[in-house]
Amino acid sequence: MHNQEWYIGDVKINNRVIVGPMAGVSNEAFRSIAKQFGAGLIYSEMVSDKAIVFKNRKTHEMTKVIEEERPLSMQLFGHDIESMVEAAIFLDNHSDCDIIDINMGCPVTKVVKAGSGSALMKDEEHACALVKAIVEKVKKPVTVKIRAGWNLDMINAVSLAKGLEQAGAKAIAVHPRTKMEMYEGHSNWDIIRQVKEAVSIPVIGNGDIKTVEDAIEMMKQTNCDAVMVARGVLGNPWLIKELKDYFETGSYGESIPVTQRFELALEHAQRLIELKGERVGMKEMRGHACWYIHGLPHNNKVKAKLSRMTKYEVFAEILNQYKNSVETEDYSWLEIEN
Repeated sequence: MHNQEWYIGDVKINNRVIVGPMAGVSNEAFRSIAKQFGAGLIYSEMVSDKAIVFKNRKTHEMTKVIEEERPLSMQLFGHDIESMVEAAIFLDNHSDCDIIDINMGCPVTKVVKAGSGSALMKDEEHACALVKAIVEKVKKPVTVKIRAGWNLDMINAVSLAKGLEQAGAKAIAVHPRTKMEMYEGHSNWDIIRQVKEAVSIPVIGNGDIKTVEDAIEMMKQTNCDAVMVARGVLGNPWLIKELKDYFETGSYGESIPVTQRFELALEHAQRLIELKGERVGMKEMRGHACWYIHGLPHNNKVKAKLSRMTKYEVFAEILNQYKNSVETEDYSWLEIEN
């Protein structure tokens, strides 16, 4: 077992379980649930440097952090050194985040076209100059999330990681797929091992962790300092607790009663409504609800019903009916109405 406490710069993190950033997901409602299940560190969804600099109200809202979520890493994306530095200074002074993370991993076309996200991996010199300029201007530790490389002919995670360490980065998270692979195929964990061997700052392993066994295997293969889960916890935040328990004690609990999934989905919906109002919150909840009921019988029919709802009342009714169906194995209400 690892000692559970570790540091990124001067920020103490209580365990080795990190919940990574997911666009459209990692808002305060989701983060508070991740924290409830014991995550040691949580990342925000990425925010645009330009939107911060141009004082976009919605973006400024996204940089708010509540005490219960901390420690929290606020993830910034952009390309221009000047506006990235300005945005980082804003986070340093006006956000209660603990860590400023620079995104060099996002493979989405819109982000990459602007030279941000994983496009930064194509120009190591610029990427390192960018981090160095930010580190010199902020007090909070700066970390970077990278991919294996741009494509299979350009796997440069190791050389970039070394440059980023020299530039003053305090930790590096590695998602070992290339930009071209997006989220396809299986990530190559050996790249995480190579990065870990090349630098002396903490290395966070990311990619394809869906079970405790996956995390154990990643730690064994790569010797990384912590594991980052992201898509694996959608609809299944229990994975966070299982990982935390395993790292602390060497064992973890039995499988989760199905009824708990429904309870948590309702709680998540309430938190989203508090954050975004009923209409927007419930629209967002459609996706989350599909993750919460993933793998349950006849879930496609339930998903079809959920895809149209905009009210919490309707949502709760569908879920409660479905919960009864799962318990009694009587799904007739689904057949009748469809």
